[in-house]
This record gives sequence, C-alpha cells and structure tokens, in this order.
Amino acid sequence: MSGPGQTLLERRLVIVTGKGGTGKSSVVATLALAGAQHGLRVAVVEVGLEEQIPGLFDPAAPPVGYPGREIHPGVTALRIDPYAALAEYLGLQIGVRGVVDLVFRNRAFRQLMDATPGWRELITLGKVWHLEQMRRDDGSPTYDLVLVDAPATGHGLTFLDVPRVAVSAVRMGPLRRHSGWVEEMIRDTQRTLLLPVALAEELPARETAELVERVREETGVAIDRVVVNAVAPAPFPSGLDDLDRHLAALPAETPLPGLPGPPVLAACAAHMRARHELNRHHLAEIARDTGLPLLVLPQLPEGVRNVADLARLAGPLLAAPEARAA
Repeated sequence: MSGPGQTLLERRLVIVTGKGGTGKSSVVATLALAGAQHGLRVAVVEVGLEEQIPGLFDPAAPPVGYPGREIHPGVTALRIDPYAALAEYLGLQIGVRGVVDLVFRNRAFRQLMDATPGWRELITLGKVWHLEQMRRDDGSPTYDLVLVDAPATGHGLTFLDVPRVAVSAVRMGPLRRHSGWVEEMIRDTQRTLLLPVALAEELPARETAELVERVREETGVAIDRVVVNAVAPAPFPSGLDDLDRHLAALPAETPLPGLPGPPVLAACAAHMRARHELNRHHLAEIARDTGLPLLVLPQLPEGVRNVADLARLAGPLLAAPEARAA
C-alpha cells in the first residue's frame, strides 16, 4: 500500500529533489547505501552536469560517466548525458548506430537540438525507465531500487511533466508509445515516489511547501513525506535547557580553566539555542504547510565526507516519518 507506512526501500523508483544546497545528493547516497546494506541492488542516477555521489562514497573516485560502474558493493552509479542517451535510443530504433553517430557529429543538428525544449528531460526519464525495466536472465530486476538525483526544485516539476506533455502532443508512433510508458512509470504510486529534501530554514521551507502544492495540483506523482536535512540537535543536556542564561549570570571574571570567560560561553550557547529553536519553528512550518510527515536528519558537524558519515544518516532516513504539530 502506498503511503508513509511504506519504507523508502520498498519502492522501485525514488526521485529526490529539493532546493540547491539542501543536501539532496547526500540523501540519495545515504538511501543507496542503506539499500545495499539491506541486500538490494541499487542504481543511482545523476542528471546534473557534475557528478556528486561517487565522491561521497570515495573522495578519490574517478568519474563514472554515462556507462556507469559499481561504486560500492551493490551500488551502481551513472550520470545521464542526454546526447549519449539520445544516441543510444536512436541507435536501437534505427538499428544503424554508425549513422546516428555521424548525425550527432553534425554541428547544425546539435544546434537544433540545443534549441529544442523538453527533449533532454524526456530522454533522461526514458533512460531511467530503461534501468527500471532491465531484467537478469532469471527474470528478476537488474536493479531492485533506482534512485534519481533530480534537478533542483525549480526545474524538478518540468522534468517530471515532460512525458505527459509528449503523450498529449504526439498521437502515434514509437515516441508516443515510449512516452506513455515513461508517464505510466512516473504516475505509478506503488512503485514511484517523489522525495523532497528541505532545510529547516525560511526559504527552503517555503519552496518545499510550494513544490508539494504544485505536485498535488499538476501531477499524479506520489509524495508522502519530506526529508528535512541538517537539523541542529538540542544544544544542552536534559535538565539544563537554560544553560546559556546561567552562563550569562556568572560574573565575567569567573575563572573557567581551559575555557573562554562566561560572556563568550554565554554568547555561544545563546547562538546554539537560537539555531535549535529556529530549526524547530521551521520543522513545524514545513509539516503544517505541506500536511506531510517528516524525516529529520541530524546536522553532522563536519558534513558528509565518506561512507561512515552516510551510515550515520541511514537510520533516521529509514525511520517512520514523524507527524509534527504546528
């Protein structure tokens, strides 16, 4: 059954989006690691100009490119280059790859394609569909889980809506048929989920609410939870919720061996409290404005640098989403 009770690893396709800088690539990498640890064969797809995810598993990793390769046991990554995907598609349709390669080297053809809207999104999603459909010799899926590091929020809906537009505009032929298959995959609420990633800050919170509203109004894509990344933890131990005020009340000359004076400590503690309280406010705001439960990921002091850091986020990412009161 579709809904928050279904874990992220039970989907076939998870499309991760969010405002730039929210850490969506880290979320994709964490989900890929978690899937592999649960015995799934995972494909990770990047669609941007630069690869981010291989470096999260191994900072020294060379690019994977369009052919892709295994970057961790059970995790295969690739970056979809639209021209490479289009050449592959046309080669399969025409059956003469040499002719396709010759056409693609033509400068006028590439200029025409660069000026044509929508084809990049359509061919990219077509490649995603192909990955989701791939089967092994025994009939089992080549990949149990396909994860897409999708364009940032502003472009994400256009990315998802292109197959519907193509189906509406093209009445027959292979393009109509293949676009229909892609649209069916995107709108299948049992196998496909759109997963927004936000920060507990004003602008990402607002953009996430707008994204969810537009998804509900304009698409049939399932969306049942929001990931809120890098949330500051409670700054003080239990029972010392007003530690900053106690520090501020100390005489400025109070000796604290090995530590700055009370005014400096009080200012730092007050900043930590304010950051935590602001995060709590925006968490409640995201929950209220989207009407969705949240997956809250903790802020890591040094960010996400390697597999060990990803592993620290896996538990919260696979937890049951939390409904939060405004």
